[in-house]
Amino acid sequence: MAKGTSLSGFPEWLPSQRVVEQRILDTLRKVFELNGYIGIETRAVEEGSSLLKKGETSKEIYLLSRLQDLGQEKDVPVERRLGLHFDLTVPLSRYVVEHSNDLTFPFKRWQIQKVWRGERPQEGRFREFVQADIDVIGNGELPDHYEVEVPLVMLSALEELRAFGLPKPTVHANNRKLSEGFYRGLGLEDVEGVLREIDKLDKIGPDEVASLLVSECGADEDQARACLDLAELTADDGKQLRQRFDALVDKVGIDKQAPSYALAIEGLGTLAMIIDEAARIRPGSVIADLKIARGLDYYTGSVYETFLEGAQSLGSICSGGRYDNLASQGNRTYPGVGLSIGLSRLLSYLLAHGVQASRVSPAAVMVAVWDEEDRTLSNHIAQDLRARGIAADVAPTAAKIGKQIRYADHLGIPYVWFPAKEGQQEGDQVKNIITGEQIPADLVSWTPDSLYARQSVEYQA
Repeated sequence: MAKGTSLSGFPEWLPSQRVVEQRILDTLRKVFELNGYIGIETRAVEEGSSLLKKGETSKEIYLLSRLQDLGQEKDVPVERRLGLHFDLTVPLSRYVVEHSNDLTFPFKRWQIQKVWRGERPQEGRFREFVQADIDVIGNGELPDHYEVEVPLVMLSALEELRAFGLPKPTVHANNRKLSEGFYRGLGLEDVEGVLREIDKLDKIGPDEVASLLVSECGADEDQARACLDLAELTADDGKQLRQRFDALVDKVGIDKQAPSYALAIEGLGTLAMIIDEAARIRPGSVIADLKIARGLDYYTGSVYETFLEGAQSLGSICSGGRYDNLASQGNRTYPGVGLSIGLSRLLSYLLAHGVQASRVSPAAVMVAVWDEEDRTLSNHIAQDLRARGIAADVAPTAAKIGKQIRYADHLGIPYVWFPAKEGQQEGDQVKNIITGEQIPADLVSWTPDSLYARQSVEYQA
């Protein structure tokens, strides 16, 4: 988090850090659009009735009140109040329903916006942060091949960020139908409760989760142990996944003739397809990991978490899944699948691990000012440079030249342009304040060295 922020959990990045953030945003957008995703932006607020669709997250919603209404909110049901959106999926579902007649389905969208959650701030976790999402929404139906495409597109975007020092990402995938069928086959009915507790495995460990399964979900010790056995199951390909799952089913004695087993096999088939299809395009990038639960109520099929190699303490940096019932209009449903990056969290990690901007200012040139009477000339020079696509600034005051150069240096501007003085035989001059070289410069033809002219983001290992 940026030092000196006055409100915990609400980061304010310094200018050089903002340069890094903007470069990350540009990189993600480039990859998303390269894959045919369309950018949208939704409003910051939603009605409480929409925000409450996401189960346990409802306790983290920031509700809005006008100052003159303060103290009177108790007369208005939460469902009718406005709140800041805490993710971009719920707003998307509302957006799709409202604009369904104007959209082409499947609707592939990318969205990068701020969201707000009233959770406890800690390292890398904020109350106000930026998310970067991609989703594919269908009209009535959505082919399951999008459950392969979406994680692979997100992986492509994350791979581009490896140039900035991001470790290798891997998507861990599960399927809600597989998990639900298994739990019901064990005799457990509170499937959502079991999923929420399993989702806490990485935070509180298996012993505490087992205790919660017994106390909160009605499981006995054997059922709790079987749930943990399922969570320990991983596989790199569909064949291995099927073999290990069948062995576990036999071990715990699940009835293979029951409808619950058929549901599990349906989810198993989709998950195996995802792993195998992803391996054909990007081997090893997506693995089956049956502890992935995503304790949010609206996921109905595939669920994903993305982890970085060697950065286990960071946890998942990108998550999502398939949802079939979040958006509907009468008899029409709009199933979707999507993934979301917690971008502010990712930025915080990169900044802490050596990513930095080459300079603060985007300007490649600062035009010096000999005296205030000559400022118009300096402004014209800067404007001519900009017309040629060369980013230029003008010195803020007609101070001593050494002070003007120091100002440029503090901003990282590599060149200082000296206009020719009246009566001076030599024309304009340009000084590279990094190398110290100063040469004559023609306003029509001079071009900065590309190495110095480009504002870049660099990784210092």
